Amino acid sequence: MYTPSQFKTEDLAAMHAMIKRHPFGLVLTLHGGELFTTHLPFHLDASRGRRGTLEAHLARVNPHCAALEAGAESLVVFKGPDGYVSPRWYADPAKNVPTWNYVGVHAHGTPKPIREPAALLACIGRLTDEHEAYIERPWSIAEAQVHAEQLLPHIMGFELPIDRLEGKFKLSQNRSAADRVGVLREFAKSRDSGVQEMLELMRGIYKEDGSFR
Repeated sequence: MYTPSQFKTEDLAAMHAMIKRHPFGLVLTLHGGELFTTHLPFHLDASRGRRGTLEAHLARVNPHCAALEAGAESLVVFKGPDGYVSPRWYADPAKNVPTWNYVGVHAHGTPKPIREPAALLACIGRLTDEHEAYIERPWSIAEAQVHAEQLLPHIMGFELPIDRLEGKFKLSQNRSAADRVGVLREFAKSRDSGVQEMLELMRGIYKEDGSFR
């Protein structure tokens, strides 16, 4: 991922937090001269491995399974919040052009199939529990244990120990303090949830006058 130094982060905790906040990723695997891509929800176990381990599952009929089972190196792309930035918000609009602030995290690694039925069921359970935690009456896979076990032959689970993690947090770091104040002011007017998350991240690194904390 092209990442100018101003936008690059080595903060493992920040990248993990972004994955957990936006767990629906795109996994890409090059195998046999063909590029396979699948959108999947991921569970991140930050305690396993130096950079954490991702877990996911997909339908057996998906041709991507063959590439994952072969252990072909894969990339998982997690898209964080983003927001359009108008030159009108800068101190000198006539000397600037539109741009976009955004966050992206790329996880590289070699997939390992989860072959044991019990391990696969546990993997699905962890992912389910993570997202059911926000439901008023959380559903558990134990409620459909028999049905879930019948579905296991039609599902492929895999884990991906993260070998390399790239984080790009483009948050106006290359702009002047005055320009950042304008972006912060206009982002604060938006009702878009993604823009509001961008604003939250920017307020975490800038003071009200646009200078770095």
